[in-house]
Amino acid sequence: MDNSIAGLVLQCAGIISEAALIVYLARRGLWKRQGAVAFYLGCLLLTELARAGVLYANGLNSPQYFYVYWSTDFLLVISAFLAVCFFFRRACLREERMWRYVRLLLPLTLILVVAISSILFLHNYHKLFFSYFVVEFNQNLYFTCLVLNTLLYLLLQYIESTDDQLGLLVCGLGIQFAGPAATFALVHLTPGEAFARSLSSTVMRLCTLGALFVWAYAVMHVQDKAIRVAGHDVPVLAEVAGHI
Repeated sequence: MDNSIAGLVLQCAGIISEAALIVYLARRGLWKRQGAVAFYLGCLLLTELARAGVLYANGLNSPQYFYVYWSTDFLLVISAFLAVCFFFRRACLREERMWRYVRLLLPLTLILVVAISSILFLHNYHKLFFSYFVVEFNQNLYFTCLVLNTLLYLLLQYIESTDDQLGLLVCGLGIQFAGPAATFALVHLTPGEAFARSLSSTVMRLCTLGALFVWAYAVMHVQDKAIRVAGHDVPVLAEVAGHI
């Protein structure tokens, strides 16, 4: 959460980049083939617009901004998890036996994150508000997404995937997840330090921009070699969501 000039510039750059990439997908008719990308970009754009509006209306230190920030962060981390799930499905289109295990692992992982976050919350319920459960859950799921995305990248190398576009999309998500994971750790190591919190916000925005540039290159310049299931990618996204 940062209202410095640099933070505002990076926020505007992120909004413009997200909107431009969404418009490109729409004009090229890539909504179905790039369903996960479009969904995650839409959540990113909605998050940035909501935060910017509340920040302008109520200020950085207002309770309204606090609740909007972490509520939209919850939306963002759930959409990121779904994007990772979709990319796993796309990677396993020719590996159905492997997908049977992966589609069990993914929802179990989410259940485990919810359980751990709940245990931590209940253990400290006397000094924590429910909003802090959301904060704890978001941080745990961000780290989990980073681990899953790393495993996905290793899986692509193991199966010798020829889907170069998917490889870049996975790398873009890795950049996106690395920012929150590193900055959450920094804030925990330096509690209450304003500099650490300001730096964490800047790093997260820079990571988001880096991920957007990688995704833009992947979508615009790298051929989509994904195999369609039943002729479309959207049912695949629905299939993934149905198992979570």
